[in-house]
Amino acid sequence: MSVSRLKVAVTRKLPEGVEKRLSELFDTTLRHDDTPMTKGELAMAMASANVLVPTITDSIDHALLAKAGPQLRLIANYGAGFDHIDIETARQRGILVSNTPGVNSDDTADMALCLMLAVTRRLRESLQMMDSGQWDGWAPTALMGTRLGGKNLGILGMGRVGTAVARRARVFGMHIHYHNRKRVHPDLEGELDAHYWESLDQMVSRMDIISVNCPHTPATFHLLHARRLKLAKPTAVIINTSRGDVIDQNALTRMLQSSELAGAGLDVFEKGVDINPELRDQNNVVLLPHIGSATTEGRIQMGEKVLINIKTHEDGHRPPDLVVPGMV
Repeated sequence: MSVSRLKVAVTRKLPEGVEKRLSELFDTTLRHDDTPMTKGELAMAMASANVLVPTITDSIDHALLAKAGPQLRLIANYGAGFDHIDIETARQRGILVSNTPGVNSDDTADMALCLMLAVTRRLRESLQMMDSGQWDGWAPTALMGTRLGGKNLGILGMGRVGTAVARRARVFGMHIHYHNRKRVHPDLEGELDAHYWESLDQMVSRMDIISVNCPHTPATFHLLHARRLKLAKPTAVIINTSRGDVIDQNALTRMLQSSELAGAGLDVFEKGVDINPELRDQNNVVLLPHIGSATTEGRIQMGEKVLINIKTHEDGHRPPDLVVPGMV
């Protein structure tokens, strides 16, 4: 007698090995066209699947969850961030939500340090010079940047990624400062020789580089707003590898244009792909297409976590990476 297999719907094209394993274990519908699903396509998937595997590009809101079929019992998100899912509504409808935390902390931290170096050492201008054929040889005062060693780094959000950034920055000889909802354990503070700032305003006003590493929540929307950005030193650099709407992008752009900030390195943006064109034109700004977690190893590990969450749920147990409303 054949045993009915769990129906799993995947909303985006995933690494080949992940898709293969999903297909081996479950009755899986894959997304061969690597574009986001429309609202209608998402609704159809949620009307028939037992498990939905979405990504950050899928907005699973109240209205969409209202169309979910009674058989949908798990949303196994492919990614650590879950602000695109209405967790409370899902819970009310008896739908569990899981994510893939901790997998990309090192990858994202690497990218934060990459952006710090790219901005402070003027890599954008250097690459433009080389690509245009304008470089005519070394000069003692050409394209001088600043070193990271000895600089004060202010980390906004000392979670997994923020801690990984701090460890890397220490190797470069930077002084670690941080602002967090709660002070971290004294052992970690001692390891990093990190100074805690209860007041974000005071930290921002004293830092050479500010790295945004906090998640998106209602409390972090525009946490770096116009007034707070104005507190920063004109020589300060802003780095964001977390969520775009933590920073008021228009205020940041104006300050960069008026030399009220020295530069910015951004891997995420407030309005997704709709980036302020004036921000694109700044030589002191390095923009990346949200590649902080884009490593082969990381994306495969994300898939492995999704598989474990689904299989654990199928076996009648709580998914190890269950998201609950209180986490938001």
